[in-house]
Amino acid sequence: MAEVTLTGVSCAFGGNVVVDQVSLRVPDGKMLAVLGPSGCGKTTTLRLIAGFEQPSAGEIRVGDRDVTRLPAHKRKIGFVFQSYALFPHLTVYDNVAYGLRARHAGEQEVRRSVGEALDLVGLAALAPRHPAALSGGQQQRVALARALAFRPAVLLLDEPLSNLDAKLRKDMREEVRRIQLEIGTSTVFVTHDQEEALSISDEIAVMNDGRIEQVGDPVSVYKSPQTAFVADFVGHAVLLPGTVSWVRDGLCEVVVDELGPVRSRAADRLGAGERVLVTVKEESLHIGEPDGQANGLPAAVETATFTGASIRYACRLKDGRALHLLTGSDGQRRQPGDEVFVRWEPAAASAIPAGQGRRA
Repeated sequence: MAEVTLTGVSCAFGGNVVVDQVSLRVPDGKMLAVLGPSGCGKTTTLRLIAGFEQPSAGEIRVGDRDVTRLPAHKRKIGFVFQSYALFPHLTVYDNVAYGLRARHAGEQEVRRSVGEALDLVGLAALAPRHPAALSGGQQQRVALARALAFRPAVLLLDEPLSNLDAKLRKDMREEVRRIQLEIGTSTVFVTHDQEEALSISDEIAVMNDGRIEQVGDPVSVYKSPQTAFVADFVGHAVLLPGTVSWVRDGLCEVVVDELGPVRSRAADRLGAGERVLVTVKEESLHIGEPDGQANGLPAAVETATFTGASIRYACRLKDGRALHLLTGSDGQRRQPGDEVFVRWEPAAASAIPAGQGRRA
């Protein structure tokens, strides 16, 4: 097993910078999710670690080895492709054995390693089948077994669950996490699905426009976003621009443009007079009544959608800004056109310096 370290890594294609000064560390035995929208550079970052692409700047290390210019087949890295890339003319057994044979392993070692890999993913009984006779989930397991059969120091997963239906995707991400914890291989998992990243990773690196916006454990990335992009991409958030009027004891008051004062948690070194964005996750919002002390803003209901256990409201603030919130379906049902007061607890909001806003 080995730690993976990227330091100032960049990559450009035809003058277009795809990965821009990326620095990351994947601790030995941990799983890092690289999360971001399509085209943000996350798959290219994965391919740089694997050796399928070459960086224009920076250094890549696996353990104590500098692998920046090392050919892919010498890096001892397992790669699971988004399309699985199984050989249709080979059986499950031979697909899993392919990498071992390419490395000139003896047949006794091949039998042992393939057997262990197939046992690990629960497919030993399907070894004689061909990929066409397998379900999508089974094909994904074969691709994972093939990547693990030669005992890689690092495992790379490029959106391997994106071709599965919703239920199977949820089941398989739990299976991937189980296997990763069992084998203890340092793993980088690329995805655009925030729920996937939050549920199975030890750390998340949020990527946007070729750069890393924030790295941290899932709870801190979700609850304490450092940029407007992270706040909006990792869970839907309302972003309210304003000016800080006071800061004390970790809280601040912000006068939101055209709307008035609200309170939230304050970022480090935030001071009075600074321009900020107050970010509040939609699930932290609720409808209440103004009482002189309440933290919130007046709004008008535009739509109310019954979803069974809850009602989803689309509201419009006085400045024209839209927001959404969920309430229980057993309370008072608000109607389009109703004037309401949208509230939240100060501790559920974050004030981010406006200079750290969205780059996309």
